[in-house]
Amino acid sequence: MATLRTIRRRIASIKSTQQITKAMKMVAAARLRKAQDRMLKARPYAKSLDDTLGHVAAKVDQSLHPLLQDKEPKRIGFVVVTGDRGLCGSFNANIIRRAANEMNAARQNGQEIHLIAIGKKGFEFFNRRRYPILEKYVNFFDKLDFKHAQDIAALIQEQYVNGKLDRIYLVFNEFKSAIQQNIVVQQLLPIVPRPPKDEKYAAEFIFEPSPIKILDNLCSRYLNVEIWQALLESFAAEMGARMAAMGAASDNAKELIIQLTLYYNKVRQASITRELMDIVGGAEALKK
Repeated sequence: MATLRTIRRRIASIKSTQQITKAMKMVAAARLRKAQDRMLKARPYAKSLDDTLGHVAAKVDQSLHPLLQDKEPKRIGFVVVTGDRGLCGSFNANIIRRAANEMNAARQNGQEIHLIAIGKKGFEFFNRRRYPILEKYVNFFDKLDFKHAQDIAALIQEQYVNGKLDRIYLVFNEFKSAIQQNIVVQQLLPIVPRPPKDEKYAAEFIFEPSPIKILDNLCSRYLNVEIWQALLESFAAEMGARMAAMGAASDNAKELIIQLTLYYNKVRQASITRELMDIVGGAEALKK
C-alpha cells in the first residue's frame, strides 16, 4: 500500500500538470480564434480563383500550359502537412497514417514516390522510416506567412515542369470545427480545372495579351493560394485539436485527483485506526 507522503506527492504532481494543461488550452483557444479568422477570410478568394480558372480553362486548349497537361503517373509526389508540435490528440497521427497508406498504395502500383514534408512531426516520422524526402519545411507555423506557400508552390511547379514528378498530391487536415477535422487528399498537379455548373459567361472570351500568358498567371496564383489555404486550414485544425486534447487532459486530471483524494483519506483513516488499536492494545496490556 502506498504511503501517505507518496499519495500527497502524486496529487500535487497531477495538480501541477492540470495547471499546465489548462494554460495550454487557453493559449490554443486564443490562437484558434486568430487562425480561424485568417482561414475564413482566405476561403472566398480561393473559391473565386478556382471558379475563374475553371471558366478560362473551359474556353481554351488545356495543352497550352504545362501545369494543365496530364502525364503518365510514374513518379508521384506527396505534399504532407502536419504540425510542428504534439499534444494535439490524434491530429498528426491521423494525417501521417493516411499519407503513409496513399504512398504505400502508389508503391504497390509500381510508382516511384517522393515526399515533401511540411511540419516537424511528419518529417520526423517519415525520415525515421526512410521515405524518400524531396524537401522539408519545419518550424514556421508560429510565423506563418504567404511567402511560405509561394516557396512550396515554386518547388513543386519546378519539379513538375522539369519532368521530375508526374503527379503531385496534397494531404492535409481541413478545418471543420474545434473538435472535428477532415483529412483531404487533393491533386495539385496537373491542375484539374472544375468548369462551373452554371455557365456564367456564355460568350466567347477575348484573351489579352494571350491565353498562355493568362493561364500562366492564373495557374501560378492558383497553386500559391491552394497551398496557402491548406496551411491555414491545417493550422486552425491543429489549434482546435490541441484545445480539445488539453481540455480532455484537464478533465482527466480532475477525476484522477478526486480518486486519489478518496484513496488518501481511506489510507489515512486506516493508519489512524491502526494507531488507535495499538494504543488500546497497550492500555489493556498494562491493566493485566
